[in-house]
Amino acid sequence: MDTFAKTLKLGALTAAAAIYLITTTDVAAQSASRNCAPRDAVVERLAEGYGETRQSVGIGSNNAVVEVFASDETGSWTITVTVPGGLTCLVASGQAFEETAEALPAKGSDA
Repeated sequence: MDTFAKTLKLGALTAAAAIYLITTTDVAAQSASRNCAPRDAVVERLAEGYGETRQSVGIGSNNAVVEVFASDETGSWTITVTVPGGLTCLVASGQAFEETAEALPAKGSDA
């Protein structure tokens, strides 16, 4: 294989890699934007669209607020993370939400 052919193949591979990176990055950005919105809009959508209300809240890394929303009527649930700037993202959702209050095992027990 001569130098020209090698250069041509290398150029084609580089172009294909660049196109792949551009398209997959764009898809990831679009996906993130569909799952994130200002907190007020997310809470309103969960309440009106799914009948979900906040069931629990905690602080995660980098001061992110982690919340669990659920509906007592339908059993649907959603976990959100809100970053300090106010953007809220849906992290997970599902069905069959059940509230539990389990006691901690006694010290020294295998749990």
